Amino acid sequence: MLKSSLTQRFLLVMFAIIAAIIAAFYLYSVPLIKSKVFEIERNASRIALNNVFELADKMYSSSEEYRQQVLESHRQRLRAVVDSAAFLYSKQYTLATQSGMTDVQARDYVFTQLSDLTYGDDDYVWVADEDFMLVSHPDPAYRGRSVYEFVDESGHPIIPSVLKAAIADGEGFYNYRWNRLNEERKLEKFSYVKYFPQWHFVLGAGVYIDDVEAEVSARRERALAELREALAEIKIASTGYLFIFDGSGRMLVHPNQNIDGAMFRTLKNPVTDNTILQELISVAETGKELYYKWDRPTDPGNYIYEKVSLVRYLPGFDWYICSSIYLDELQASSQVLTDRIMVIATIALLAASILAFVFVNVVTRPIRHLSETASRISSGEMDATTKIHRDDEIGVLARAFDRMVDRLRQNISQLDEKVGERTRELDQRNRQLSQAMDDISAASQNLKLVEERQRLILDALPAQIAYIDNQQNYIFVNEGYVAAFGLSKQDVIGKHLREVIGTRMYEDIIPQVQKALHGTTSTFEYPLELNGETRITKRTLMPFDPEPGKVLGLINLSLDITAEREGERRLQVAQRMHTVGQLAGGLSHDFNNLLSILQGNLLAIQDNPATPAELLRHIEPAIRATRRGADITRRLLAFARRQPLSPSRIDLYALMTECTALIGSSLPSNITQMMVADKDLRQPLADPGQLEDALVNLAFNARAAMPDGGEIRFHLSNRSVTTTLLLDEQVDFGEYVEITVCDTGCGFSQEAMERAFEPFFTTRKMENSSGLGLSMVYGFVKQSNGYIALSNHTGGGACVTLLLPASAPVKQAMPASSDTPNDESTRSKGLILLLDDEDDVREVIRDQLSGLGYQVIECRDPTEACELIDTLPDLKGVVSDIVMPGDLNGFDVARHLRMSHPDAAVVLVSGFASRHDERPDDCNMLPMLRKPFTREQLGHALQSPKARQPLKMGTDN
Repeated sequence: MLKSSLTQRFLLVMFAIIAAIIAAFYLYSVPLIKSKVFEIERNASRIALNNVFELADKMYSSSEEYRQQVLESHRQRLRAVVDSAAFLYSKQYTLATQSGMTDVQARDYVFTQLSDLTYGDDDYVWVADEDFMLVSHPDPAYRGRSVYEFVDESGHPIIPSVLKAAIADGEGFYNYRWNRLNEERKLEKFSYVKYFPQWHFVLGAGVYIDDVEAEVSARRERALAELREALAEIKIASTGYLFIFDGSGRMLVHPNQNIDGAMFRTLKNPVTDNTILQELISVAETGKELYYKWDRPTDPGNYIYEKVSLVRYLPGFDWYICSSIYLDELQASSQVLTDRIMVIATIALLAASILAFVFVNVVTRPIRHLSETASRISSGEMDATTKIHRDDEIGVLARAFDRMVDRLRQNISQLDEKVGERTRELDQRNRQLSQAMDDISAASQNLKLVEERQRLILDALPAQIAYIDNQQNYIFVNEGYVAAFGLSKQDVIGKHLREVIGTRMYEDIIPQVQKALHGTTSTFEYPLELNGETRITKRTLMPFDPEPGKVLGLINLSLDITAEREGERRLQVAQRMHTVGQLAGGLSHDFNNLLSILQGNLLAIQDNPATPAELLRHIEPAIRATRRGADITRRLLAFARRQPLSPSRIDLYALMTECTALIGSSLPSNITQMMVADKDLRQPLADPGQLEDALVNLAFNARAAMPDGGEIRFHLSNRSVTTTLLLDEQVDFGEYVEITVCDTGCGFSQEAMERAFEPFFTTRKMENSSGLGLSMVYGFVKQSNGYIALSNHTGGGACVTLLLPASAPVKQAMPASSDTPNDESTRSKGLILLLDDEDDVREVIRDQLSGLGYQVIECRDPTEACELIDTLPDLKGVVSDIVMPGDLNGFDVARHLRMSHPDAAVVLVSGFASRHDERPDDCNMLPMLRKPFTREQLGHALQSPKARQPLKMGTDN
């Protein structure tokens, strides 16, 4: 058969046909399969890269959102710190001034407290005045210095531009360079600075940008660590991997520990001799792959193995994310398939050759059928079979062909399973990426917790805070705000402004709201009804415009300033009373001089034996009128706190018992009195006579307020003041005795409550009411270092409360001398120097001295008096007015007399007696006469042992 040419030709044809079939199958199937398998492997690498890129991009977005949240958090905290510091200043300044500090002392005191105020990471507040001087700073080296002294690295002033902008804008956030405490290096700082024109200073608080970046950087490092863990689990092919580097050439994430974290800018591609860094960056985001040669872990240093990389660039982090895989690994699966196909083809060729030898005569039709089947398979119809069922070799060939196709189908199925397994691996990686996203979500939840803490802080502030959008709907309110309107947060959030505050308040403040929504901060005062009480609130509406020219809403900050306004009112009342007291004291001085002249001349006429009896009948009422005028000036002096006092410790219960007995005899039968006293009453330190006068005045005022009868109640008790207490002014801490006089009459009117202590103010219609009763009580109490308050009982009637110190010592002033004449005065002859700048007063006193038997030499100037003292060796005494024109006064003349005439008598006279705290210590025991006085009083004073008592030399005040 082999020798037959037909057989040979047929065999050749058979061999050619079989070879053609195998070639066709290879050409039509193998390249397509290799291409598809290669594409699948490469797509798997691209999918893994894209998934990691999306994860990194989401991390960047989360990081940027975190940065904005951190900045916003610092903005809100800086606003709260500045507002809290301003609130602290306001309260502490008010308390300091109320405690008696001057304005400068109060400001320095509060600025010292503010310099100790810290928050965050040793951050602080600072204050600069309108003259650009730092008045408060935690570093003592900075306080009291001009801000122009502090310059940056280029020598330019740092703070002046910030202060100018804050003063011009009212407030704002500013960036500048400043060093930390105890450090020299200057860092970028982000500060909130606010101008307070009412206090003439600027207050600022800030945070260093490094601290903000540290928070964001820490967050980024955590994200990178999470990404590193995710990348360690991702594998591409057998040894492929993902890695990340930044634009500076630092390898951020790489599975090779020798490269991870290192700079690889010098590593080169052995094919192009260019740096790998440049080539990877050049193909980033182009969709192109970089082919280069590199070594294998199993063959280090031998750069002959081809690799392929895809690169994605993330601008936010400046990251380059790359996939890297050896080219032969991408082709490995397709090569295995190709080899198997080639083995099958070889086996098929051998089988066909054997069959051709055996069945050469009967193969034409089956071979044609096989050819058709092969053609169908080559066209991609993998389900095609020969459908030849024969028991001969052609049938065997057909079955072998079918098995070959089935084997090929199985290989393709195995390849599909392998691809499916790889897909499942990618799904696992995707789940890991999802877990990473859940971690990011947990971090976002932590941010919400931070916001909740800030909300709690805002709720705890003693202020009303709310945020309203540009549609006038509430977005945020704190507890103080909703409490002011008696609502809850759920009742307010989302509601319109008019629904919450009411139509009346809305119409009152809508101009201010519109002003804020147009970009201008508005500050105004508004009375608010709270728990049935009117409270004065200071409301500041600040526009919220994160983008210039675009106001998204407004922030309302309201503070209760009712206490401040009440303090201002009390201060004005105290100042008015002080002014009236000065005026009353001055008037009483001049009036006493006039009364001295009138009384002295009238008494001289009365004592003259030659005065007609008809004239004496008219002189007696005139003398009584001068004494009545002297009593009025005494009351004025009591109000002006310039009456002489003789303070001592008083048995209050005994004094009150005597006083109530005296008062009871003057009360009508329809008025009763009652006294209640605590056990173990302390002894107040005051003038007993003046206290008794004050109580009698209060009792008679109560009698006048009860024309139809009633009850007067006296209550005596001990009181220890250890907390803030306001009567007519803030009470100093200490031990006191409280005396309360109450009646059941008509009570005080509003006008009486405000003006009761003013001299000559009275609500009585009687002609003989001078209006000096309560003013005298007021002056006595204040001169005794005490306090007084008026009030009305809810059940009706008025109440006056006196608070007298029970322990504080009071310097005693000499009381006026007794009116009892000294019988020996007329026997004491000698020369007396008379000093007074009023000619008429001097004439009256001269006549009185002459009537007492003294020789008198007069002068009107203290300097002249001192010269006369030095030239008169027989001088027996000096009678001198205290207040004199020029640099010297009566006290100076008394001292000069004691130096040259230690045994001479000294008597001082004045239109108003000095207050005990104004009288020099060395002249404290000298006798003092208050104008007007009688001849007998003058004589008694000259003969008093105290008139010749040596002075305790001290310092004149």
